[in-house]
Amino acid sequence: MSTQKTVRQPADVVEENELRLDQDKAEQIVDALNTELANAYVLYHQLKKHHWVVEGAEFLPLHKFLEEAYEHVEEGADIIAERAQALGGVPVSGPANQQERATVEFEGEDVYDARTMFQHDLEMYGDIIESMRDSIELADNLGDYATAEILREILVTLEEDGHHFEHYLEDDTLVLEDATKER
Repeated sequence: MSTQKTVRQPADVVEENELRLDQDKAEQIVDALNTELANAYVLYHQLKKHHWVVEGAEFLPLHKFLEEAYEHVEEGADIIAERAQALGGVPVSGPANQQERATVEFEGEDVYDARTMFQHDLEMYGDIIESMRDSIELADNLGDYATAEILREILVTLEEDGHHFEHYLEDDTLVLEDATKER
């Protein structure tokens, strides 16, 4: 077992990159990517929690949808982390650091009804979509068109999933709101 404890790159340092993106520009983009990465993992954990605790007559389709949604978020997070590393940065990776870095907030440990959980998720999706658009604009303005394109592809999936949350929150349902109401 190795006992080597040499730090190869401090977490807050962006090193020169082989993609020939100016150091100052790379630092700004890595900073934005780490915010997007942190946001993704806050959303991921909230979706995962909802996947675990959702109940009711519509359990199975909601359970499956939430699984697909958190898998999409995790795939996007992985791509973001790898891009930050390619630009000479260190992806934010610890749960405490991710939560501190994120611009969105986890709803907490309490369990809510499915509609409330989905409303919380949709709100977080909206906040992340806005942040992602800002990061895309930053990357474009700094001439990092590849990062902008990568984020655009992730944004498409986020918007599609967010739109599905909207559909689930519509009033039309086959499940009665209150089965005890008299007809």
